[in-house]
This record gives sequence, C-alpha cells and structure tokens, in this order.
Amino acid sequence: MDKGILEQYIDACELIKETETDIRQLKKRRKTIIQDSVKGSMPEFPYAPHSFHIEGIAYSVVENQGSLDMLEKSLKERISKAEDIKGQVENWMNTIPQRMQRIIRYKIFNDMTWNQVAVRMGRKATAESVRKEFQRFIDEN
Repeated sequence: MDKGILEQYIDACELIKETETDIRQLKKRRKTIIQDSVKGSMPEFPYAPHSFHIEGIAYSVVENQGSLDMLEKSLKERISKAEDIKGQVENWMNTIPQRMQRIIRYKIFNDMTWNQVAVRMGRKATAESVRKEFQRFIDEN
C-alpha cells in the first residue's frame, strides 16, 4: 500500500457522496410531473364555466427513460468502484500499528499540518519527528 492509494481514499469518499447526490437528482428527474389547469364552458346553454386540473409525466422524461436507466447504472458502478478502494484502504489500515493509523488519519484524511498532527499525537512529539516516522513507514511499505 502506498501513499497514492491513501490519497485515492479521500477522493473515493468524496466521489461516493457526489455520485449519491447525482443519483438523487436523477430520480427527481424521473418523477417530473407537469400540472396545468384548463378553463372552458359547456357547449350548450347555460354555458356554465368549468375548470379542469390536468397532470402527467412530460413526454421527454418518458422518452429518455432508457437513457436515464443506463446513466443510473453507470453511477452505481462508479459508487461500487469507489467503495472497493475505500474498503481496501480500511482493511489495510486495520493491519498497521495504531500509532501510524492515527498519523495517517490526521495527516492524510483530515489534511492537518505536521504541527497539528504532532499536537494531536502528544507525548512530546514534534512535527519533524512525526513526519519522519510517517516517511519511514511509507518507505518500508
């Protein structure tokens, strides 16, 4: 596991959120209902006025149903691939020492500076010592 896959983890998490939003918007497009009111009168005397409420699905939505299905399928595939990367990183994180897990979470996932990571790590850690510890770990693995 290298640093590149750790950075992909962050992108994978964000991609999942964005794609789920896209799927919700796609489902809203499918449910587009058009409503209208029509007024008229009877054709014979006493010519009483009548109002009619009309609603239905827009023809363009029905026409594009197949393409909407294909788009939703591809969005779900995107989520699946991103979740695979996320799962690989999570499994790998469980196999490394806990101290390194914390350093990676703070630095890579939370995007903290080395000074902030050192403060969170405690035990008189300095930014430089934490950075070198991380670098040695990445170089070894």
